[in-house]
Amino acid sequence: MSPRNRVVYSEFGPTEPEPETPGLDLPPQQQKLNIQVSRKGRKGKTVTVIGGFQTPAATLAQVLKTLKTAVGAGGTVKEMTLELQGDRAQQATTILRGMGYKI
Repeated sequence: MSPRNRVVYSEFGPTEPEPETPGLDLPPQQQKLNIQVSRKGRKGKTVTVIGGFQTPAATLAQVLKTLKTAVGAGGTVKEMTLELQGDRAQQATTILRGMGYKI
């Protein structure tokens, strides 16, 4: 390690990107997703949680963007699950089945 590349201080963890997990990129037809509506730990707010993805983070972000646009709600990616604001289980099921995922 040369002195020019030496990190002296880093407040937010490693600066190098984390490597992708190999064998995690299955096509949508081979993935079985589960959808549940939850209010627990969210101060009474309803959230639709979609889990079971076996895909890279970039693909997961693209799926979330498609869902958010289609249902007109906000959302986020947390630990390989998608969270959509509100009770969007029926809408998400329809959209994800159209994309080829099994629910």
